Amino acid sequence: MGARQQGAEFTQDRWLTLPRTLSFVTNGDDVLLIKRAAHKRVFPNQYNGLGGHIERHEDPFSSALREIHEESGLQTRSLMLRSIHNIDAGAETGIILFVFTAISDSRAIREDCSEGKLEWIARDRIPDLDLVEDLPTLLPKILDMGAHDPPIYAHVSYDSSDSIVLRFRAGVHDFNMRLGSA
Repeated sequence: MGARQQGAEFTQDRWLTLPRTLSFVTNGDDVLLIKRAAHKRVFPNQYNGLGGHIERHEDPFSSALREIHEESGLQTRSLMLRSIHNIDAGAETGIILFVFTAISDSRAIREDCSEGKLEWIARDRIPDLDLVEDLPTLLPKILDMGAHDPPIYAHVSYDSSDSIVLRFRAGVHDFNMRLGSA
């Protein structure tokens, strides 16, 4: 099959998404999070994992490894796909987010990350942080997954009061939740 047979040019009336990765690196019971810089347009001053856009020449796995290394300087192992999110924030295009976990044997991280301040956070301290709005629900599920658990599939949207609506499918189990107003 040639490239033209893929149908990539047929975009009229189709949902288009921007591909991104998000990774949570662990070392023992600690998780590496980034407190996003105050000047950042997306999630300023909030804690999140490491990640960014998938480049044209990359697959999601390679992108996750690159983003982890670019932002933290870490070499990791056991990179595992944990969740795939289709995010509809009400714009013409959405986001497809591939969420990974990885393990680092080192805690030596960059001090000069342009995205924000990197911090190793004890897992029991995570609920006390100003996290990106879906992480209090998502992160415990992701961190508790076993090596052979299938990925979680999620749809993220916002209701008329701008509250996030999360719909998850994990195996044969569906669960929905609506978080508080923005």
